[in-house]
Amino acid sequence: MVVLAHIKEQSRLSLGSYGRPRMTEELKEGGIDVGHRRVGRLMRENGITVNRTRKFKATTDSDHTFNIAPNLLDRDFKADQTNQKWAGDISYIWTREGWLYLAVILDLHSRRVIGWAVSNRMKRDLAIRALKMAIAFRAPPKGCIFHSDRGSQYCSHDYQKILRQHGFKVSMSGKGNCYDNAAVETFFKTIKAELIWRRSWATRRQAEIAIFEYINGFYNPRRRHSALGWKSPVAFERKVA
Repeated sequence: MVVLAHIKEQSRLSLGSYGRPRMTEELKEGGIDVGHRRVGRLMRENGITVNRTRKFKATTDSDHTFNIAPNLLDRDFKADQTNQKWAGDISYIWTREGWLYLAVILDLHSRRVIGWAVSNRMKRDLAIRALKMAIAFRAPPKGCIFHSDRGSQYCSHDYQKILRQHGFKVSMSGKGNCYDNAAVETFFKTIKAELIWRRSWATRRQAEIAIFEYINGFYNPRRRHSALGWKSPVAFERKVA
């Protein structure tokens, strides 16, 4: 069956992450006129499923004496254009060598990952490398909001100095409130469900390569988001531009 063949192919290309809505949109864009119900039925009958959900835990240390910025973002994760609002956070991946920590920065206009870095230690250098990548990639104008939690990595003098040098408006979540940075939390939930939890990782390097391929080969250019009208971050930015 032609439709089933396309469903299987898109499931493979999406790393098994597409459920019925995203799968239907992918098929329609490819010229296959098919409804949600039929797609859902074919997926069920052929064992094409999506694995989801595990618990998230905080990774940053907010018990410090650095200054805390107000919450300018105030849970408004929408932006009319690129480089208006950025958000960053840190998460973790278990490997048989030990923990690997992942810092990312998203442009909230398109949810695109514009900066990221990994390390075996959760220090400020990890967050700084992700920030420098994003700045080099985007060269943001002064006045862009940068939002994070109150972790010592983000409140450190070195990190805040870079933000000041580039004219960012600094915003931070309320104490212990993960919902204040929900857009980045959602990204971490997505990458863990679609990549990290699907296999065991022998080495940190192995996980790092897979993360690079996921972000640059799938998430940014291909993965469809309901909040973006079922477009990928790259396609959404291209449409708006």
